Amino acid sequence: MSDSSPLPPVRLAPEAELAREALAVPLLERAARLARWAGPGTRVDAGGGLVEEQLPAAAEELGLTGEDAPAYASEAWRVAVDAGLVEIADEEAGTVRTGEDLALLGGSPQDVLTVWLAALETALADAATPDLDALMEMMDEGGRVDLSELDWDPEAEAEFLDGVLGNLYLLSVSEDGPGEGPVPLPALAASMIVPGDMGEPTNDVLEQVSDAMMRLDDQFRLLEPVGLVEYDPVDEALMDGGDGEAADGVDETDVSRYGMVRLTPLGRYGLRARLLDAGFVVPAVGELADKGADALLDGTASYGSRAAQAETEQWLGRRQPLDAARELLAAARGADEGAPLRRLRCQQALSLVGAEAEPAVRDVLDDPELGGLARVWLSELGFADVPAPSEEMVFWLTIDTVAAQLAAEGNSEELQALVEGLAAQHEGFFAAVWRVGHPATADVLEAMGRLHPDKRVAKEARKAAFKARSQQGS
Repeated sequence: MSDSSPLPPVRLAPEAELAREALAVPLLERAARLARWAGPGTRVDAGGGLVEEQLPAAAEELGLTGEDAPAYASEAWRVAVDAGLVEIADEEAGTVRTGEDLALLGGSPQDVLTVWLAALETALADAATPDLDALMEMMDEGGRVDLSELDWDPEAEAEFLDGVLGNLYLLSVSEDGPGEGPVPLPALAASMIVPGDMGEPTNDVLEQVSDAMMRLDDQFRLLEPVGLVEYDPVDEALMDGGDGEAADGVDETDVSRYGMVRLTPLGRYGLRARLLDAGFVVPAVGELADKGADALLDGTASYGSRAAQAETEQWLGRRQPLDAARELLAAARGADEGAPLRRLRCQQALSLVGAEAEPAVRDVLDDPELGGLARVWLSELGFADVPAPSEEMVFWLTIDTVAAQLAAEGNSEELQALVEGLAAQHEGFFAAVWRVGHPATADVLEAMGRLHPDKRVAKEARKAAFKARSQQGS
């Protein structure tokens, strides 16, 4: 994942809603209860953890029972310390006091989310750490652990988990991904292990994917209590046969039994915050609502169609329709490389404004860059008295439209169909279109030469592109 190009825009829930979810997260809720429970008699060890003798009382305070209760209490206490809900008052005496950040849980939504993000970092660090029982087994008499014997690289493990979460984020926010639906654990594991250019995975690669799945199964179980994900774990019946073989009678084709994970709304917020901290460009729908039309049209250029519409709807919701239409049309002008896509986004935005944009659209009927767009819009909405375009305007709009589609989608099947239709509908199309004074004429004709399946037509397009390039040069 590159940090130089923007990621798909994410739709975030309102901060007030996210803050309410954060306060209800089991791990943070437990940490806050222990922070309020701690008093003058509370003692911690050199690492800031509750001394063993106090873990049963902490577990009781949290209403936890069973043999794992002390471990859950210890985990919640670590979150309380790391998130600043409690502070070490005297390291030598092992005493604590209420942390300044405990008050933030009663503050603004942003205050609450700041504390939750700190809790998330603790949970992620725990998830990237080996099982505590394994650590205890490797500990020597002096309480030290030889990590080389444990076959564990802390940095590599953290990077692996970050990579998995990055891929989960991409799948969750991409228009081509599952959106709010769950992602199969095997697909996530394979995204980290199987090379993109590999056809049929080898047995060795499949074994690595299986190992990665089991690691992720443990990690997502740890990350669910902090509210990052909703997780349906791997069905243990799949492994009841021993030696990694599925038990008899188990349906191995049911992918849901191999674990399904989805980001929660809070998880989307948290991973976006971490990606921003790491230097990625991570847009969120609604960020452009208070900016000008130029920022809207340029900003949504790389968005998928649904995200662009959602962003545009929010932008329009803060403006009067006619004023918005005039601002959009003014921002759509230009001869730069990004102008065709701006005009396409402008036309899409005007379709959301509706009939109230008519006066603004009629004002640009004679504009050489916007006149064709205006005629199309007025005709589509059924307005009368729409002047017929000149042949020059038709060809200019054709080049502008194809250039916009190229910028938005690349060499897509839809664009190929458009190219075939243009060449078939207009006799002598290439003989005339190369003369169009659009900055993208040569590039569009070269693309048509690449995309058209008929070799004769493709050759005509390439010849026309050469003429257009020569005309531009002269």
